[in-house]
Amino acid sequence: MADGDKNVRVGVVGAGYLGTFHIEKYLSFDNVDLVGVSDLNPGVAKMVRDKFGVSCHENYRELLDKVDAVSVVVPTVLHHDVAMDFLKRGVDVFVEKPITSAVDEAERLITAADSKDLILQVGHLERFNPAIIALEGHLKEPMFIESHRLSPFPERSTDIDVILDLMIHDIDIILSMVKSEIAAIDAVGVPIITSHVDIVNARLNFENGCVANVTASRVSIEKMRKIRLFQSDAYISIDYAAQKITVYKRINDAKNGLSIVKEDIEISPSDYLGDEIRSFINSVKTRRRPPVTGRDGKRALEVAMMIKERLGASLKRLREMGIITDDVTA
Repeated sequence: MADGDKNVRVGVVGAGYLGTFHIEKYLSFDNVDLVGVSDLNPGVAKMVRDKFGVSCHENYRELLDKVDAVSVVVPTVLHHDVAMDFLKRGVDVFVEKPITSAVDEAERLITAADSKDLILQVGHLERFNPAIIALEGHLKEPMFIESHRLSPFPERSTDIDVILDLMIHDIDIILSMVKSEIAAIDAVGVPIITSHVDIVNARLNFENGCVANVTASRVSIEKMRKIRLFQSDAYISIDYAAQKITVYKRINDAKNGLSIVKEDIEISPSDYLGDEIRSFINSVKTRRRPPVTGRDGKRALEVAMMIKERLGASLKRLREMGIITDDVTA
């Protein structure tokens, strides 16, 4: 746990594609001392030392007693074990999404953090997108939501399916917008490139009547990150990538009757990965609740796992038809 008057001593575990960005952000902060990085790959470790001038260890446990806070940016299956080791030593933890690969693992991390009054923040980056932040004041009670998150197959490592890789971003955003429990889920998906599903469509039915239709694909030709919200008085279109919001409002007055008015919401572009990591450091120094808590991460994971369960019947039919093999999983 960091002293609020001193620089926060931080470490980064995992110096791959995303971990490198964490390193760069920490090095740019005045109130942070990046004391070390860890990566199992000797080549990556050498790159970190040469490029950033930061010590890099193959065993992350060498950082346990040297840091106040840590970013865990390793493959999802390792999130629990690595994060837990740091929490047990009294270290605040930022763990990339998804929080863990299993719901019970997420609960154990939350319990460990709570028992020591530690910060546990989950890396749901879209929460910090200026388009989402600018939505405040315009969003009321959405009754239908449609989101599309499509991308070409990534060059980075993918040890998880498209639900935990991409769709979980939109699951988290939708759960933060709809203040209701989920009543039912339907889902379909197919593998294209990997032995996991690479394109999925899920329909989330909430107890308050809201319906969210969510599509994620990592086999698209072009990138798309958009969400559309329909509520009683407006239709709101958000383009995450362009950081743009357009609102179509329903106006009904005695003189002109019913009309639709278009409004483009002004957004100030920002480095929202930097904002996300800075928010973690602020929580570490102030001991205030992080913007995306461990429980937020767990709830998004729970819904993702429900979607994976619903995919079982769809995949079973595809196996029976001989379209996919037995090794394909949700």
